[in-house]
Amino acid sequence: MLEAVKLCKAFDGRPVIQDFSIRLKPGSRVCLTGPSGSGKTTLLRLLMGLEKPDSGTLSMPRGTRFSAVFQENRLLEQLTAEANVSLVSAAPRQEIAALLNALGLDAKSLAQPVSTFSGGMKRRAALCRALLAPYDILCLDEPYKGLDEALRAQVMRIVDEHTRGKTVVLVTHDLREAEGYELIQLPPLPPV
Repeated sequence: MLEAVKLCKAFDGRPVIQDFSIRLKPGSRVCLTGPSGSGKTTLLRLLMGLEKPDSGTLSMPRGTRFSAVFQENRLLEQLTAEANVSLVSAAPRQEIAALLNALGLDAKSLAQPVSTFSGGMKRRAALCRALLAPYDILCLDEPYKGLDEALRAQVMRIVDEHTRGKTVVLVTHDLREAEGYELIQLPPLPPV
C-alpha cells in the first residue's frame, strides 16, 4: 500500500500541490484529473519518488516497483519497439510481439527503428514497455494522446485487460478514459 499524507510541492515559490493525501491499496485504480497546470504530472512524479515533496509524508513498502508512461514516450529511437520493451522486460520475444501487434503495430513496423514511427505508434510502444515491465504500481500520464477514437478504444481495452487486479494511477483530461477508475479532481492552481 502507498500512502501520501498532506503532500505539498512548490516551484519558484508557487504552490503546485497543497495538502494532498491518498491511500492506494493493492488493486486500486485511481484517475487524477483537473485543468491544465493543476499539478497532475507533479503529483504523479511525487508518488513515484521522482520529485521530493516540500512537506508531507509518502510511505510504501520497501522495494515497491513502478512502471510508467510519461507524457514523453522516452524511447531509444535507434532501437525497434521490441528492443525498447526488452530493455525493461524479461518477457519472451513472442509475448512482446503479440502485445505490440494487439496494440496495432504490424509485423512490418516491428522490424523498423522507432525513429520511423508516427507519434501514435511510439505511444503504443511506450505503453507496451510499461505494461510488460515488472511493477507494483503502474503510472500512466496522458497515455492515450495521439490516438484516434477507434484505436484509443482498442488500446484502452488492452490496458484494462493487462492491468486487471493491479494498482494503476492514470492522469488524463478526458473523462471517457477514466471509466472504472476512482476519480480524484485536482483543483486549479491559484492565479499568479
